[in-house]
Amino acid sequence: MTTASWSPRAGATLVARTVPLADPGPLLALLPRSGALAWMRRGEGLVGWGNAATVRTSGEDRFADAGAAWAEFTRHAAVRDEVGLPGTGPVAFGSFAFSPHSSAGGVLVVPEVVLGCRNGRWWVTTVAAGALPPRTRTPRRRRRPEPHGQVTYADGARSGPDWERAVSTAIGRIERGDVEKVVLARDLDALAERPLDPRRLLDRLASRYPGCWTFSVDGLVGATPEMLVRREKGLVTSRVLAGTIRRSGDDAGDLALAARLARSSKDLEEHEYAVRSVAQALAPHCATTNVPESPFVLHLANVMHLATDVTGVLADGSSSLELAAALHPSAAVCGTPTAAAAALIDELEGMDRDRYAGPVGWMDAQGDGEWGIALRCARLDPADPRRARLFAGCGIVAGSDPVAELGESDAKLMPMREALAPD
Repeated sequence: MTTASWSPRAGATLVARTVPLADPGPLLALLPRSGALAWMRRGEGLVGWGNAATVRTSGEDRFADAGAAWAEFTRHAAVRDEVGLPGTGPVAFGSFAFSPHSSAGGVLVVPEVVLGCRNGRWWVTTVAAGALPPRTRTPRRRRRPEPHGQVTYADGARSGPDWERAVSTAIGRIERGDVEKVVLARDLDALAERPLDPRRLLDRLASRYPGCWTFSVDGLVGATPEMLVRREKGLVTSRVLAGTIRRSGDDAGDLALAARLARSSKDLEEHEYAVRSVAQALAPHCATTNVPESPFVLHLANVMHLATDVTGVLADGSSSLELAAALHPSAAVCGTPTAAAAALIDELEGMDRDRYAGPVGWMDAQGDGEWGIALRCARLDPADPRRARLFAGCGIVAGSDPVAELGESDAKLMPMREALAPD
């Protein structure tokens, strides 16, 4: 069943005002603890707080319903934008469940205040009901988050050995010809001594993984290396990651590992499936697309990935959210063929992925925006602020080894485990 509810704080028309701002310092330092929204990379991006309006959706049409609600909202909103960049004017932060059957559904949040930074320019957008909001003074830095103490971990839906057995089953199904590739995920439960503050997690993720997109939307916090889709003034970009190797901690050793990754037939096969699925999904929406002949190796703090940037020129006016919906789920987080891989995931994972591996990001009133894949993330428990659920997944192909895949999943859990480490 698909449901959608659009709930502005007041029945009056919402009015958005964007004005230039002097450099306010690090944007993440301005966030309040409650309702923190963020999309940051290398010190630039958007942060927001407050709740001017929210839309929640569910089911197969969760993307379309959210997009229709956003279009209706922006059609009736009064906008005064003195900056005119992507991400100015009214902005919605969003997060969507991987599966249409998940109770997590989808959410778009329109903050009352958004601060942005791009290419050395800063701005602030305020949204209010019924009247033009006053100019906002430069916000002040907030008090540092309180430490959450020690964190203990417990198996989620499956223990490590159980998950290895699920991987073995998946390999058998691939060899039988049921699927070409399937992505299997696992979860880990975390319990802190004291309530978790998302700002502390964001600070640590942003400082350790500056090349990733650090995000916080509706309790989902993480740092993803994978851009599902960016739409900006008619140009469409998607960064595809598939094929992973754990870093050694030694520069010379890492160079040798990168060379090995670039030659690995198993990883190149996995990567090819992911790139092909993205290119095929973008083609109906683009006049032209460009797919590089070979991937490059993306170096992150803990792992290295095979990566390809697919680009295109938009032809049909689709919004960034509509493009994200067309791309989801890509082979990088589901498998190939999509329907058969999704069915195998339901059979073998034994858990609800929630919003892990679903689109997360933002969109403005023109339809421009950035949507990453929610990887390297944790879902904070709304019922118990001391608890969080961590996720990691691995692409399984015919040449996969269950023990190696478990080790890769442990490496992918490390960013959030490091963020949760006590002071």
